[in-house]
Amino acid sequence: MDENGADAAGSSGSSTDPLADEDLYRVLEPDGSPLPDAAVPDLSDERFRAIYRDLVVTRRFDERAVSLQRQGRIGTYAPCAGQEGSAVGSTHALADRDLISYQYREHGAVVVRDLLSEYLPYWLGHESGTEAIADGNVFPLNIGIAAHLPHAVGAAWAFDYRDEDRVSVAHFGDGATSEGDFHEAMNFAGVFDTPTLFCCHNNGWAISIPESRQTASDTFAEKATAYGFEGVRVDGMDPLASYAVTKEAAERARGGSGGSADGDPRPALIEFVEYRFGAHTTADDPTAYRDPGDVDPWRALDPIDRMEGFLRETGRIDDEGVAAIREEADEVVADAIDVAESVEPDPADMFDHAYADLPPEIRRQRDELLAAVEKHGVESFRREE
Repeated sequence: MDENGADAAGSSGSSTDPLADEDLYRVLEPDGSPLPDAAVPDLSDERFRAIYRDLVVTRRFDERAVSLQRQGRIGTYAPCAGQEGSAVGSTHALADRDLISYQYREHGAVVVRDLLSEYLPYWLGHESGTEAIADGNVFPLNIGIAAHLPHAVGAAWAFDYRDEDRVSVAHFGDGATSEGDFHEAMNFAGVFDTPTLFCCHNNGWAISIPESRQTASDTFAEKATAYGFEGVRVDGMDPLASYAVTKEAAERARGGSGGSADGDPRPALIEFVEYRFGAHTTADDPTAYRDPGDVDPWRALDPIDRMEGFLRETGRIDDEGVAAIREEADEVVADAIDVAESVEPDPADMFDHAYADLPPEIRRQRDELLAAVEKHGVESFRREE
């Protein structure tokens, strides 16, 4: 490991490996075989297969969600293809009691926590979806860039104050590091030793702004140094590396190995270096700012292919096992869609929770809408399929 606690990328990486020359922590080669000196996490065969299963479910959910959006059945959606390894691997490294606050692309965290059916209604416009995942210690997704980071630190501070053995994990994109909330949260976490993991997903683009225009720092991980704690870079398209780095950081955050001298918890910043294969959201056209050919080298690092390659090489899965997991993924996602589309919308919900007391104009609009629904019937307001 280097001074930031990360092994350098293996020199045996092929010329098509875009991370071959990067100084970051890795466990798997692009083909899924372990690097010669890699420390493969000590997990059961069942856990290894569970990680693969959750990667496949996340990818299948992503494909179906994009399709649903194109059909007008859900709203604007943030695809995650290519980034499943970091979300799934890191969440497997946590305890169920640990709190996850995420931006809007880490769908794999929801899959690992087995909350997909509860979660999907959010994308159909039902706030019940965010309420349900909170019961699974996943804070509702945040659309305001970096706005959730101070809250995540505040939750971590509360865990420490109450002497609870819990870690607060905050996911965000590289663009969030340009927001004041990021720096305020990092500073507070460093000063007060909060058990917080800052998970920066560096996928090369903040919508259409490239990494080179986002920061003059050599890496995003090194920003942790200014706030008095460690930063580490990891291959975010390597599920096992993502697991290992998060596991170690979570132990430090709990005050274990590598914590402060007096045993207090220490925060950490993890930079997951990865690439999104598709658009920023379904409202985005990535061909307007990047060459489609630039994506091809990154496909060689597809986290699903790498994890499957690892399982096959180590005799933990075969063709039958892969087919069974893919079939299960189809069923899990199909069931989640059925559950989500069975939610009966209530027009009054649009006016709840935005204000403690509705302003007069908004109250007038609500009363007018509800009166029209009562007069004409709810079916009059439904879109014909």
